[in-house]
Amino acid sequence: MEWLGSDITFWVLVALMVSAFAAGFIDSVAGGGGLILVPSFILAGLPPQVALGQEKIVSTLGTIAAIRNFVKNKRVVWTAAATGIPAGLIGAYAGAEAILYFDPDTIGKIILGMLPIGIVLSFIPKKQNKEEADQEIKKGVILFGVPAAVFVIGFYDGFFGPGTGSFLILALHYLLKFDLVAASATSKLFNFASNIGALIAFVIAGHVLYALALPLVVMNLLGNHMGSASAMKYGPKLIQRTISLSLSLLMFSLGYKFFFA
Repeated sequence: MEWLGSDITFWVLVALMVSAFAAGFIDSVAGGGGLILVPSFILAGLPPQVALGQEKIVSTLGTIAAIRNFVKNKRVVWTAAATGIPAGLIGAYAGAEAILYFDPDTIGKIILGMLPIGIVLSFIPKKQNKEEADQEIKKGVILFGVPAAVFVIGFYDGFFGPGTGSFLILALHYLLKFDLVAASATSKLFNFASNIGALIAFVIAGHVLYALALPLVVMNLLGNHMGSASAMKYGPKLIQRTISLSLSLLMFSLGYKFFFA
């Protein structure tokens, strides 16, 4: 299948489509879909930078389904979105540009060292009642906390990517005090913005295969739709468990990449 821009066979394409669906499901619930997509693209024979660019175009379009479900069910904190979206765009674009000049190994090891903290946080039991879910987010958090957190995580998204959604949810929930479902819903808009910011840089650099992206986007959209619906049906418990799974996968993936590969 040379028209895909690489020596990808039919069965490799099928495997990538399955991976795209699984990535969409996980990404819509707790983030971390890149943990599946990036390694899958590399195993399929794509160069690492092309794998990162390909993950961005699939995730960017696939996230639309999850955003639609969350918006329809009024779980997005729009005041936070107004300040966080520009920060995510700028941060991710800067991160994607930086990867062309800096060695990602050092930053990867720092992130690896912080992941166990995130995993422990995701296991902390947190009861949520209606009053907590409906409480108003403080103005200072909207104006300063949200854009600062989203910019930093957006930079990471552009620089490397996998696990961005998990980091966004953890930051919004534990640091900025969003309830879990609102954190998951609002993080989708931030992740969408950071994906676009990074994608612009990868497109300019010529690291995107559009023909290959088409069938994978369809499967990713389907996974995002089913995952976001599950998150709203089963609530915080599903989100906590999925965050733990995705962060654990990221920790082991980065550990192998930076210490054993």
